Amino acid sequence: MTAAAPAVGIEALNVHAGLAAIEVADLFAGRGLDPARQGNLMLDRRSVGLPCEDPVTNAVNAAKPLLDALAPPERARVELLVTSTESGVDYSKSVASYVHHYLGLPATCRVMEAKQACYAATGALQLAAGYIASGLSPGAKALVIATDVAVVDAYAQYAEPATGHGAVALLVGDEPQVLTLDPGAFGLHSYETLDSARPAPDQDVADADRSLFAYLDCLHRSFADYADRVEGADFGATFDRLALHTPFAGLVRSAHRKMTREWTSLSPQDAGADFDRRVAPSLAYPRQVGNLCSGSVYLALASSLDAAPCVRPERVGLFSYGSGCASEFFSGVVTGESARAVGRMRIGERLAARRTVDFAEYTRLLKVTRSCLVPERNREVTRELWEDYLDSGERAGDLLVHTGVTDYHRTYAWS
Repeated sequence: MTAAAPAVGIEALNVHAGLAAIEVADLFAGRGLDPARQGNLMLDRRSVGLPCEDPVTNAVNAAKPLLDALAPPERARVELLVTSTESGVDYSKSVASYVHHYLGLPATCRVMEAKQACYAATGALQLAAGYIASGLSPGAKALVIATDVAVVDAYAQYAEPATGHGAVALLVGDEPQVLTLDPGAFGLHSYETLDSARPAPDQDVADADRSLFAYLDCLHRSFADYADRVEGADFGATFDRLALHTPFAGLVRSAHRKMTREWTSLSPQDAGADFDRRVAPSLAYPRQVGNLCSGSVYLALASSLDAAPCVRPERVGLFSYGSGCASEFFSGVVTGESARAVGRMRIGERLAARRTVDFAEYTRLLKVTRSCLVPERNREVTRELWEDYLDSGERAGDLLVHTGVTDYHRTYAWS
């Protein structure tokens, strides 16, 4: 008789989406974009980066509350740290090296960075789960952090209002309170295409149409692979809720419509009700943050649990897509404890507490923040550029901020 696979998954999840935000309508007006198209994006606000924020600070500030909640013996069992980012600050040294230091993780820890656009965090999660499930180091934990910054400017046109800023931290282990992964339940689809790229720290390029079609194609094909691997899998009936990579909420709405046409017999009216029940709760936070790249699907998961807490075990279907491209459809189970665990992070409260900036302040911040990502031998990020955003006692002293560069070594301090 074969022993049951050990329970492995996400033990804790937290989101840090910065200290500032702009109303999407103000960004549309400032750039002279067609306001009629805002409805297609289904976005209300998006996070704005400050000069003192970068991939390191976002990652540390997302993960610190998770580690602070651990007892010292549990913290010492974090044996793997993987940061996933499209915003690396060095072609050799990983963002994870800085993150490892400022989180005070043990020296007996594997430290690395993963890159595959918006898919990388899911790849890291699956590799971490496999390591833990192997039993080679009983009781070990892994920390996977998806962290990115927004660098697009007016050249990005309608992609600019959809671009998010921040990080999602996942603590992975054998006592999953947020999401228990279904072992062996996944589907994959990957191929080479150039739908987006970041050839320089302060530059994004994208083929929007190619990217949208690739996303929809990969969702269909990765679920088809999932259905081949998982007996009886049914898109309409197997999953109580869905959390999909969310470049913008309007794309997820279109993706759900396409999948219900192709994989279910639901009428258009019933498909709309299905969207409201299984998908819409996952979009509440993405509509307030923008695209968090490889953290996007986990922002959607947190949103689903906070907006529609479950009272019984429910199966979640998750879809992760990364330009270039790689994709995966996978699943897991959430419970009432999942909602309580995510609720303790007060994600919604912190999103609401972000300072709203107008378009003039947004463009001023964007110019300086982009320049702070470009390699330079020495640079100072003065407090005057950001200290007004740390105006509450709750924030003071507990956030990591970027302070400059000394001989190419990026420097940080606690606010």
